This record gives sequence, C-alpha cells and structure tokens, in this order.
Amino acid sequence: MLAVLGVDGRLAAGVTVQVGGQRVTTDDTGRAFFTPPSDGAVLLAKASGASAAAVIDPAPQPGMRRAVSVAPIVSMREPFSICGFDFSADVQASHVRINGEPALVMAASPECLSVLPGAKSIPGPAQISIASAASSGGRWSVSTTLVALDSEIPQARLTPGQKTVLKIRVRGSDRRLRVLLANEVPGVLRFPHGDVQEVGTSGGADNVAQLEVMTVRSGDFSFGAKLMPVPDENLAKTYLLAAVPLAGREVQRGINRMLKELERHPQDFDALRRNIDGLLGDAMAGDFRTVLVAARTALS
Repeated sequence: MLAVLGVDGRLAAGVTVQVGGQRVTTDDTGRAFFTPPSDGAVLLAKASGASAAAVIDPAPQPGMRRAVSVAPIVSMREPFSICGFDFSADVQASHVRINGEPALVMAASPECLSVLPGAKSIPGPAQISIASAASSGGRWSVSTTLVALDSEIPQARLTPGQKTVLKIRVRGSDRRLRVLLANEVPGVLRFPHGDVQEVGTSGGADNVAQLEVMTVRSGDFSFGAKLMPVPDENLAKTYLLAAVPLAGREVQRGINRMLKELERHPQDFDALRRNIDGLLGDAMAGDFRTVLVAARTALS
C-alpha cells in the first residue's frame, strides 16, 4: 500500500500513481494498493511530476519469520519506532520492555510502534522485548543502543560580545554521532549559521560535540539538542547500485568507485555525501536523480 500527500501535507484522494509498472489511483483516504514487483531491489513511484524511491524487502521464505527493526542508536528522551509485522494497533495491548524495564507505547499500528524509554532506562546496549495481547504467539525481540545527550552550559555570567562554547556530552555510545542544536533564545546567543545547526560528536570514550557561540546580550538562555538519525550505509549502497544502470558510462564508473570506497571506508559518510551531491548537481529530473536523492537521504 502507498499513501500520497498533497502540497498541504494532507492525504490526497484521486491521484494517479505509476508504481512498479502499474497505474493505481488513491482512494478517499489518499491511499492505494498495488502489487510489488517480484524482481529488483528498488521501487519507483511517480505522480503529478513528483517521484520517490523505496527499497523492496525480499519476500520471506516459507516458515521464516520476518525481522523486527529499530534504529541502531536511539535517544533515551525521544520516541523511536520499532517496525515489524502483526503488532496490535491498540496501544493498550502492546507491551514493550527495554532491558526489562517498561517503556511507554505512544502510538501503535500493525507495522510499527512508537516507543518512549521509561524513566529507569540507562544509556548503553539495550535489549527490547515486544509482546502483543492481540496476536497469538506475538512476541518479538530486537536490540539497539540508548544514548543520553547531556548539555554543559557555561556557569560564568556572559557579557555582550563575548564568545563561549556550548557542549553536548553523549553517554551510552562511543560512536561519532550527529546532533541538531536549536537556539531557543536567539536574542541572547547567536549561533554561527542560524538558530538550528548540526554538529558532530568526537566519538571515543569522551564523546562530545561543541559549538562556539556569540553572546548578543545578557540574560537567560537555553538550547535544545536532538539526536539525528544514524546514516544507513547499506540503504545508501542499495540505492547507488540501483542508480548504476540508469547512468551513462562515465557516471557508472564514478558510482562504482564510490561503492568500492564505501566498502573500504564504511564510516566515511562526509566523502560519500560530497560525491553524491556532485552527481546531483549535474543530474536532470528523472529516475536516476530520484534514486540518487534517496541515496543521499539515507546518509542525512
């Protein structure tokens, strides 16, 4: 099933979509059913001048249970999604525990649950168990890593024109992460590149992100920190492989070099982002560009 959103962000009825070699039209709820193709790893959907790409999950073998998925790193203080199958759409019938401690199920559907870690959760490796009272044998498990983002605010009184450093310390992971900082009182502090800015953590045992800011005037200030999704190199690789047959010969060679570099340096996302951005700068609208955009989004 697919859903179509209009420019107003609402589900759009009566839209004809070309998807997987089929033409379908959304119903009154803005959704349409289609049969996924049996071959290929990437599905393209086009409608009204817009296009999108999605990865096709391989069909499970008879008797094989489909996997439950969760992001490899999630914040202790923000809801995160657990996606799978045969969950209960009733939040009261869905029970989630993280390292044995109850978690709050905020929203539920048969495919995904939105979960907020409980107050007793601690940073670090986390084993998640899911049980559904509405499904016979409905028990699943999956693992992730919980992290806490701790703000370190300068204690000294700041004066106009003075520079200071805001710090975000990560507990629970030594991996380099990306954090989105939001300036909640712009009249007191000025961020270098706007009031919302992405920063990277150092990685390692002392995993810290820093941002130098300017004091505009004296007063109370605050800033928010949000964990950004971890780049998915496997998803990016799938889209790049799908882009190869859609490209010219010279561009194909460039993409193949990028894939080899990704194999050698799987965590060098900055170089891969730059290379994809370079291809996007020259790519015309069409299937090739759509798949490239999907690869770039997987690394965002």
